[in-house]
Amino acid sequence: MDLGRFYDLTAAKADAGAVKTHTRDYKAAYVRAYHSLKAARQVELDAVAAVRAGFDRERADRRISGIIARELRRRGGERGKTTRRFLGSITHKGYVWRFDSVDALCPRVYEFSDGWELAGEGLARIHAAAAAKGWDTVVCPSPEDLGRIEHLLIPGLGLGFVTSRPGMDYGKKPYRRIRLDAMVEIEGRNRLRFQARMAALLREEAVAALKDAKANHDKLEGVYNPYVDFDGVRELAAIETGRLLSYLG
Repeated sequence: MDLGRFYDLTAAKADAGAVKTHTRDYKAAYVRAYHSLKAARQVELDAVAAVRAGFDRERADRRISGIIARELRRRGGERGKTTRRFLGSITHKGYVWRFDSVDALCPRVYEFSDGWELAGEGLARIHAAAAAKGWDTVVCPSPEDLGRIEHLLIPGLGLGFVTSRPGMDYGKKPYRRIRLDAMVEIEGRNRLRFQARMAALLREEAVAALKDAKANHDKLEGVYNPYVDFDGVRELAAIETGRLLSYLG
């Protein structure tokens, strides 16, 4: 489809300077945000590595085994399909998490209190067991570590597993709460507190940069929107939607 026909390019050239300025500014703001987020993540990873050395994995594994034995006793009538979805992330408004999606699908929720990224291995075990039993699952990975599961939903069982930490608080009364933080012998608490403050400050810088990026992108849209025939775009969208739906009839 040729969407270019809905732009009045001749008229838009009069504002080419403003378009270039706002484009440059919003891209530069994103670069600042990415640098701050990368730095914050590195600080976090150093802290997490230090804490994991004192994590009682055997105790945590026993709790996970108990959950699997208790909640996944019967087989499902599904395909064991895994769908991957983000439950939230950091935005220009700060962290946004859609735990309402969890509550809509899962009346029973296990909450892992986990300030040090310790829940991922256990959630991976539960996910594997659920899939093997024939239950469809929704895996919600960490936006900054795609290989680590932060939340797991099993809608067919009405069962959810969420991770809570500062900045990602479930905020409701769970069906069960597993305190992974209590399974850690922590050394060097002053250093860890310092690292946590550093990571928080770097993320604040990232949020400020994301706000700048959005503001400049809004300005960019304000410049070029008057030169777009949105009625024409909507009319074409309606025609194409009808054409695609006709194949389903």
